[in-house]
Amino acid sequence: MLTTTLLLTLALGGGGPRAAAASGGRDDGGRFGIQLLEAPVNRANDPRARYEIVDHLRPGSTIRRRVRVTNTSAKPLHVDMGATAATIERHRFTAGAGSARNELTSWISFDRPAFDVPARGHAVVVTTIRVPGTASEGERYAIVWAQTGAPPSGTHNIGVAARVGIRVYLDVGVGGEPASDFQIEKLVPARAGDGRPEVLAEVGNTGGRALEMSGELTLSDGPGGLRAGPFPATLGTALAPGDRAPVRVVLDRELPDGPWDVRLELSSGMIRRTATATLTFPAAGGTTGRPVWLRPARVGVVATAVAVPALAAAGFLLVRRRRRARETGRA
Repeated sequence: MLTTTLLLTLALGGGGPRAAAASGGRDDGGRFGIQLLEAPVNRANDPRARYEIVDHLRPGSTIRRRVRVTNTSAKPLHVDMGATAATIERHRFTAGAGSARNELTSWISFDRPAFDVPARGHAVVVTTIRVPGTASEGERYAIVWAQTGAPPSGTHNIGVAARVGIRVYLDVGVGGEPASDFQIEKLVPARAGDGRPEVLAEVGNTGGRALEMSGELTLSDGPGGLRAGPFPATLGTALAPGDRAPVRVVLDRELPDGPWDVRLELSSGMIRRTATATLTFPAAGGTTGRPVWLRPARVGVVATAVAVPALAAAGFLLVRRRRRARETGRA
């Protein structure tokens, strides 16, 4: 008899400070989840560090993070811990198949690789990441997961397994952590194929760490003085350093075309940026309107630089006037 185990779910904790949760197996009537219990002291104000392992380590360093696995089903669950390689592909944080390995997963271990969680109970596991002294610089991605499910049996030749996971963003390098930053480069009004208006924000990662975008958009001074929102940005956009991608905000189908004054606030961790523009949505579905390009922050630097020659010229005139005064006094 051919037996197969089917992985049904990999629920990730990215996108908010809550535990990732999934069904706990065949006909169990409950769910199980995983939650990060601690963050590094230097990231106490970083929202991402509360639900993801985000850190910067020197080669030869070790960190430990406690995670809680919770069982809300009416029966005990057997849980296995593991780690899977991950990448950022097409602006999404993507898990490798099964137990795909990379350099980071080989550094991850658990004090309890397998255990039973009582019915409607929980268990705490210590996850250790030990970076070898020979590790090269760069950022690496993985997922720490807990897995449970029903194996193949005499009545079921297909087993069902479910996973819940926590994302790991680990940067390795000597010295300080690379700075994180991004720019909102343009706003594009659009109308989706189903008729709903939306705003597409082109965002570029100008820093040295991967970003996960979140945020909200508000509308004001619309036709008849209407206001609307806030509307949440669609979660899931991840940007590797140097990458750029649209962040989508879907609006209410009943909104008039405009024009509207738009205010978009986006963030990744502690980095926040705001963009404002006046937009009019196209009438036809599946089309985009006129984009509004936003001034990059460096324009302000250029303006300051332009003022330098003027100050130098003023100083030159002042020197000449003082010199003439001295010459007149000697005469």
